[in-house]
Amino acid sequence: MLLGLSIRDVVLIERLDLEFGPGLWVLTGETGAGKSILLDALSLATGARADRSLIRAGQAQASVTAEFEVSLDHQVWRIMSTNGLGEGPELILRRLVSADGRSRAFINDQPVSVATLQEIGELLLEVHGQHDDRVLLNPAVHREFLDSFGALEKTVAQVGVAYGLMTQSNDRLKAEREMTRNTDADALYLRHAIEELGNLSLQDNEEEALALERATLMNAEKISRDLAEARAALTDDRGLDSRLNGALKSLERASAKVPGVLDNIVAALDRALVETNEARVSIEAVINTLEFDDHKLEQAEERLFALRAAARKYNIDVNGLAAVRRDFEAQLSRLDNRQDHLAQLEKDAVRKHQAFLQAAKGLSAKRRKAAKKLDIAVAMELPPLKLEKAVFNVAVESVDSDKAGPYGIDRVRYLVSTNPGTPSGPLTQIASGGELARFVLALKVALARRGTTPTMIFDEVDRGVGGAVADAVGERLARLSHDAQVLMVTHSPQVAARAHHHLRVEKRTESNTAITDVHRLTHDQRIEEIARMLSAAQITDEARSAAVRLLSHTSALDKTGTAG
Repeated sequence: MLLGLSIRDVVLIERLDLEFGPGLWVLTGETGAGKSILLDALSLATGARADRSLIRAGQAQASVTAEFEVSLDHQVWRIMSTNGLGEGPELILRRLVSADGRSRAFINDQPVSVATLQEIGELLLEVHGQHDDRVLLNPAVHREFLDSFGALEKTVAQVGVAYGLMTQSNDRLKAEREMTRNTDADALYLRHAIEELGNLSLQDNEEEALALERATLMNAEKISRDLAEARAALTDDRGLDSRLNGALKSLERASAKVPGVLDNIVAALDRALVETNEARVSIEAVINTLEFDDHKLEQAEERLFALRAAARKYNIDVNGLAAVRRDFEAQLSRLDNRQDHLAQLEKDAVRKHQAFLQAAKGLSAKRRKAAKKLDIAVAMELPPLKLEKAVFNVAVESVDSDKAGPYGIDRVRYLVSTNPGTPSGPLTQIASGGELARFVLALKVALARRGTTPTMIFDEVDRGVGGAVADAVGERLARLSHDAQVLMVTHSPQVAARAHHHLRVEKRTESNTAITDVHRLTHDQRIEEIARMLSAAQITDEARSAAVRLLSHTSALDKTGTAG
């Protein structure tokens, strides 16, 4: 809650130090006295946009310091810890605005960005006015309030974890698909190439053997003639074989006459005759096998040309085709493995998506139950606020899966119908200014017990109402202050009488300069102030008596003695 507010040189306020405590605080005063200046100053300290027009005339800068006391389990301390700003329970926010338009922000005397100040300020303070429909227009806040009312924070966190896992899985799948977007085409090419090379039944050194076979087949007829001539030279009547035999017989006859002298010559000639016979036999064998065969030549040429065409296609020599096929098989195996990995990622993404949807649907069911309870809670607050014919409805609608988020698959909206038979619609489109303010009040009372912010400000939400309605507004604000500190700017004596603490804002003139002062009122001063609010221009005894009755009627609400 707000403990203290120090203002220096803001518009009409020269120097002001206020202390606050729990309960319902009201600020009253004449129109134009400067009540809104207090709210502007407090908003400035909690991160509102800085405007140098807020600086009091003739001064170099304006400053506002707001001191809060916040329970140690409040979420604000998580942000404080993240930013290295210390721990609770007290928290001091300060804002300086210079005449040149520059603004500086501090938390616990440490400089921070205005964005950080605003982030923390929004967790400490809510301001609602007659036309302040910011909260009611923001569907994200609607959902957060409903989740808080239904105590669904833990379930929301679980959905957030499931959403994060789903998102991570989808990101991995997307990245893998990007990497393998050409895999199908590559795999098709590799399979075709492997099949093509496989059909060739590749053998080592086959090109050389086929080239030799082709050359042999192409020259078979000429080779046959040459071999026939060689055979004739060895075997005809005057061939080498006949001459060698004749020479051997002659030497054998001579050797008999001179034993031992011609033995070496006879042996050498005998060997020559054996070698000649072997050559002749070999020539005969080759001649018998060397027959010209057009079909066999065609087969050899087709095989050789096919091998060489494949080698040209893959830009490799024929002997390297087998290695190319093995490399293609290895590449295809890697691609197949990637496809298997991709399939696994796709299955994982489906599982994570289903898990998220299951968690989100469970959260949706809980939200719908909480919405019905909130409908009832708000409905109970409407009749005393003279909205007995109005219907408040929390609409929980499922969104398309592509619009889902870490908070689930729901869009939450607050809808109202102010008259019987009329369709429901968004608050700001259906409700008038006065109705909107009372709907805000009814909603905040219903939500307060679940805790939103420790301090709430209502700026003339009772404008345009009086009598019993104003008293009902005051009673609800007083009830709301049991769970949160409430500050109320009002012109209603019924609301003012319900307060635990009463501040009067006055404007005076000093040295031709307007100055705004704020005073905390005693019980007797409250009687005078409420009488003024009742009688307007001139305070009458009747107005004082009515003020006493109002205060007496409401004094039983506070037995702690804190009312001024």
